[in-house]
Amino acid sequence: MLAKLTSKNQITLPKLVIQRFAGADYFEVSTDGVSIRLRPLKRSRADEVRDKLAAMGIRNSDVKDAVRWSRRK
Repeated sequence: MLAKLTSKNQITLPKLVIQRFAGADYFEVSTDGVSIRLRPLKRSRADEVRDKLAAMGIRNSDVKDAVRWSRRK
């Protein structure tokens, strides 16, 4: 399989490769000077919580207000 480097330094990966890592939006990139390695990053539990809060319409400012409220004496 081939991957093409564009003029904007972007690489298009073959569809068969991407299908193996469904759901991976980010990849860790490393090199040994001869080859390039891409490792899919797994979504963290924190990302799942942020997505759920966003779906519920809860914003960062709401969370800050709730923490401030819970810490008041």
